[in-house]
Amino acid sequence: MSRLFDSVRYLKGVGEARAKLFASMGISTLYDLISYFPRAYEDRTRIVPISELQVDEPACFRAYVTSTPRVNHIRKGLDLTKLTVSDDTGRLSLTFFNQTYVAENLRYGEEYYFYGTLAGDYLGYGMTNPVFEPVDAPGVRTRRIMPIYPLTAGVNNGLISRTVQQALGVCLAEIPELLPEPLRAKYDLCDAAAAYRQIHAPDSFAALDRARSRLVFEEFFIFSVGLSMLRSRRSEKHRPPLRDLDPAGFEKVLPFSLTGAQRRVISEIASDLSSGRVMNRMVQGDVGSGKTAVAACAAWFAVKNGLQAALMAPTEILAEQHARSLEPMMTPLGVRITLLTGSMTAAQKKNARQAIASHQVDLIVGTHALISEATDFQNLGLVIADEQHRFGVAQRAALAEKGEDPHILVMSATPIPRTLAMILYGDLDISVIDELPPGRQTVETFLVGESMRGRINNFIRKQAEQGHQTFIVCPAIEEGETETLRSAEVWAETLQKAVFPDLRVALVHGRMKSAQKDEVMRAFAAGSYDILVATTVIEVGVDVPNATLMVVENADRFGLSQLHQLRGRVGRGTAQSYCVLFTDNHNPDTLRRLKALCMNNDGFAISREDLSIRGPGDLFGTRQSGLPAFKVGNLVNDLTILQNAQAEAAAFLSSEELPKRPEYAPLIERIRALFSDDSAPN
Repeated sequence: MSRLFDSVRYLKGVGEARAKLFASMGISTLYDLISYFPRAYEDRTRIVPISELQVDEPACFRAYVTSTPRVNHIRKGLDLTKLTVSDDTGRLSLTFFNQTYVAENLRYGEEYYFYGTLAGDYLGYGMTNPVFEPVDAPGVRTRRIMPIYPLTAGVNNGLISRTVQQALGVCLAEIPELLPEPLRAKYDLCDAAAAYRQIHAPDSFAALDRARSRLVFEEFFIFSVGLSMLRSRRSEKHRPPLRDLDPAGFEKVLPFSLTGAQRRVISEIASDLSSGRVMNRMVQGDVGSGKTAVAACAAWFAVKNGLQAALMAPTEILAEQHARSLEPMMTPLGVRITLLTGSMTAAQKKNARQAIASHQVDLIVGTHALISEATDFQNLGLVIADEQHRFGVAQRAALAEKGEDPHILVMSATPIPRTLAMILYGDLDISVIDELPPGRQTVETFLVGESMRGRINNFIRKQAEQGHQTFIVCPAIEEGETETLRSAEVWAETLQKAVFPDLRVALVHGRMKSAQKDEVMRAFAAGSYDILVATTVIEVGVDVPNATLMVVENADRFGLSQLHQLRGRVGRGTAQSYCVLFTDNHNPDTLRRLKALCMNNDGFAISREDLSIRGPGDLFGTRQSGLPAFKVGNLVNDLTILQNAQAEAAAFLSSEELPKRPEYAPLIERIRALFSDDSAPN
């Protein structure tokens, strides 16, 4: 019986406590573990003489221990072990902190391989805490290409590496081969077992490249086949065409003129609604581009044709905000609106649900309460999901099941280059609102270091004195990976007690209950607080026109697109607004990224810059969308592999014979497993 899906806790060195740590990293089974791929590699294969070691450049060298290791007890909790090593070209001082075992393991006169980073200046050079192995021992930490894994507190690289190798020893032969031999031969792809072995312990960089190419192709091929199946299932759904889709009547009631981009997208939606096929369209638009007005027009089209429309928002405060902004648009058109959220009283929910079920209301705005069993629609014809990356495919599908194949419109304020959006959201047609309404103010953005803390605190106080409010965003909830990370909870307490005792400081973070978060956000929006310290839960949707300053702590911890979303929380009123990015990270690439945000307010341009520097990562929220996240593939750097995989996926699906062959059974099974139940291909 296969051991691939055995629990990791039964591996040597992984008990219940470590199994919980692994689970927090998404690792529960042996298969999860061997699919936890390195994020980088260190080249420890090249051995250099001591004389050629370079400052700040990690290197591997071979040397004799030429002095007896000395252990010095400096103070409680600090022991130093010092010794000297030499080769034919020179000598080097080594220092080990709190590693007293080194004195026994490094013997005078014996030869070892070392790997570390040289440090020093004109006063002298040395190396701190290098790893080492005897020359006659197998190369485990030296003389090899060392995989570097993503880590979490309590899990170090050595632990991951050892357990991965242990798991491979148990189940390498059981890894399913998803790509048949003819396909592997065509693109010179190694077999699955070789790919997993070499990705974790490469014999050479050439072998590593070949293993990675195989795994990237497999990821993209599975993804492309799965999305194609979703598209084919969608194309089979039909609805009676909607009539009278002229937006002129809608525009007449608006207090502003639609932009050309809004009109174009409305035309694309109207074309879908009149086609006789079920619409599945994503509307992308930058912060403030007017996606809500486009959604309102789509809802009006549906209501004019005797249908109900539902708009689902990820939070109660955003649902309430939508209901308030839609009412003046829709009421003059005769559209009846109601709100349905979980925190409403039982009587309020009962009345709302009765009105929905009897079609006494046309447009229903709500949260997950819309998809509860207690909510029934009489004639749901259009489902609108706002901030779609906050919902899973399963949640969208659950709302769609409240009607008979209703049209689907999803909105996203995360700008993604169109070609990549078409790849990632291949089950959706893409519309882009790439024009901002005239008069939208620019938020002035500044990049500062800790030396500016006092001046920024004075600026926060000045904003409060002028009656304005400030967001302060932290990347961690509790004390994080390093002491420099601003913890939201600790920082809020510090600001309230030590920095701004005379101002009103509130805290909101992702671990708070939804009702509690919404209560704090409502109070902040109502002006009850001067400062809101938050994690990125405020990234989406919150509209506080009186907030004029966004301060982001440890800004280097965020992607540019995420920072752009955060910046979009201010500049919503008439007063000039500002965004301040704090970082003491001096890495040139990091500074280039953050300076790009300071100089640019175009979300699509910022997204392209982010992609070119960082790669996609989880930028697109594929986990939230219900689609599998890429573990190895990079949509920026692996486009050629992606194109080949897409071509082969198309050929695979165009054949009546191939999907039925026994050798493709593991592939079909994997696709079903990777795509959520509600989005899995039939």
